[in-house]
Formats: sequence, C-alpha cells, structure tokens
Amino acid sequence: MSLFKARVYVALKKGVLDPQGKAIGKVIADLGYQGVREVRQGKFFELLLDLSDKEKAEQLVAELSDKVLRNPVIESVHFEISEGEG
Repeated sequence: MSLFKARVYVALKKGVLDPQGKAIGKVIADLGYQGVREVRQGKFFELLLDLSDKEKAEQLVAELSDKVLRNPVIESVHFEISEGEG
C-alpha cells in the first residue's frame, strides 16, 4: 500500500448564484480595496488515502467527489493527487 494525498476543490458552477461570494466582494469594496472584479466562494477538502496505486486513488476521489463532496448539479470539482503525506 502507498499513501496518497488528495486535494479536492469544489466551487459553484458559472451561472449559479453565489450570495456568499457577493457578500465577500461587497466587504472587500467597502474596505476600499480596488481591482477585485468578482468573488466566488468554494470548499476545500484534503484526504489522506492508503491505496495500492495512484489510479485507484484517482478513481476513489472522483467517486467521492460526485457522491459525497459536491452537488454535481450546481458545483464543479477539481482535484490533485500526490504521493506521500506532503
């Protein structure tokens, strides 16, 4: 078995309203910061996996992303997998 670290990024799909992102954007503007056109919020997950190879890790993370970590109707997902705990 090998250890793999998966970093999973989940965000609302383009076109889906993001009231939390809008609220954060308003605070940024109210504080006087300039140049921030849009804010979109999301979620981040880190998983430590003990599996036989990277392909199995990718398959597991893809399945978990679609069934547990995101709502596939309104959220997109991107993940990275690296060997070891680092």
